[in-house]
Amino acid sequence: MIKKQPKYQNRMVMAAGQRFDSAAESRRYRTLTLLQAAGDITGLERQVAFTLIPKLKRADGKSELPVTYMADFVYVREGARVVEDVKSAPTRKLPAYIIKRKLMLHVHGITLLETQ
Repeated sequence: MIKKQPKYQNRMVMAAGQRFDSAAESRRYRTLTLLQAAGDITGLERQVAFTLIPKLKRADGKSELPVTYMADFVYVREGARVVEDVKSAPTRKLPAYIIKRKLMLHVHGITLLETQ
């Protein structure tokens, strides 16, 4: 049996009893938990879903699934809500990500904070 390679060459990591999609995401989570403990941020959440396009009915009666964006982290810093995603340089250039990033701004008025 051949083991399938991850799509973007990332490796899933277990840390603090949680699964992360990459080592970079795990490191960023550790940093954010320290910032929260220090009181610099509040309300840290992981893997928060945002609906970009709701479920729709087509003319033939069939349904189109909704389009969602899954943010790596959401938290509050200096009274402002921050939606953050850990992205490598190559994944920032992917057409699907670019469209979702633009839809987040258009639909929710949210500019994503991209970190590495």
